[in-house]
Amino acid sequence: MGGAPRRSIASRPRQTGLEDIAAMTTGRRRALLALAASPLAVPALGQTWPDRAIRLLVPYAPGGNSDVTARSVAPRMAERLGQPIIVENRAGAGGSVGALAMARARPDGFSLLLGSNGPITVNPAVQQNLGYDPIRDFIPIGLFVRTPLTFTVHRATPAQTVQELIALSRANPGTVTMGSSGIASISHLALEEFNARTGAGLTHVPYGSGGAMTPDLVAGNVKGAVTEVSTAQPLHREGVARILGITAAQRLAILPEIPTVAEQGVPEYRAAAFVGVMAPAGTPREIIAVLEAAVGVAIADPAVRRRLEEMGSEMASPEETTSAGFAAFIQRETEWTRNAATRAGLRR
Repeated sequence: MGGAPRRSIASRPRQTGLEDIAAMTTGRRRALLALAASPLAVPALGQTWPDRAIRLLVPYAPGGNSDVTARSVAPRMAERLGQPIIVENRAGAGGSVGALAMARARPDGFSLLLGSNGPITVNPAVQQNLGYDPIRDFIPIGLFVRTPLTFTVHRATPAQTVQELIALSRANPGTVTMGSSGIASISHLALEEFNARTGAGLTHVPYGSGGAMTPDLVAGNVKGAVTEVSTAQPLHREGVARILGITAAQRLAILPEIPTVAEQGVPEYRAAAFVGVMAPAGTPREIIAVLEAAVGVAIADPAVRRRLEEMGSEMASPEETTSAGFAAFIQRETEWTRNAATRAGLRR
């Protein structure tokens, strides 16, 4: 009955943000990972966590790539954690509405954010007064996937390769129009990066979403588009449009015949949407370690991998599914986004 009172997880030392992850020693990270990987990891943290459902907030409307990714990964994570993960959608302002709500959430491990380009790297580069700072206010837990884009053209556009698209645009300045899912979207930034590297001078035509752009691509009202694999693949398969290149480091298993843009004379060119999971800053390190182990288990599951790869996504590497690996990934993506936004004239 006597002795020091038992401390709950919530009273243990807290992490303050992404920078703390990067500063952790290798030994400390390995120790936490070893704890999380143990079958007894959750009981070792005591009876206070997790003792109820966990909320995963998706800052977009249902049905998009981010939402489908969350709903594919969450059940497998829940099995590992022993509690359900409830996916909640809160769309608005390109993901910033949900991110702001999560930045204000209690850092107890029961509220998580699905982190992606919009609220984490793009919006902070191009908007003012977001009300949150992605570096200060969130701790990366683990990356799920990268989803590369395609350079796709209408079937009547004569270009058969990326280099032919560049040549066509140079020979006909201002006439080769390329749709995107909107100003400051990842597809817009990818197009600006491409123009900067190649001098192609492709003309950007923004839409509200990939779905809104598709009818104009099918009708030939735009010559082509920079768009997701999930949008382009059915059009390519039906012969309505033609995928010229993939913005990934390697060819995709679902489209092995389509070369990457880098293979076609634009060295090291890459662009992708990303999806991972984050927690409010201040969430205890022990909880972060258990959550990142659950991410690793979910991403390694063959059924999960198959479903996400069929959407055109690339699975995160084992290192990227860790907190430190995801933090390093976000830092690289932030730099790429700022540079691309500057070229597009979008920097705040």
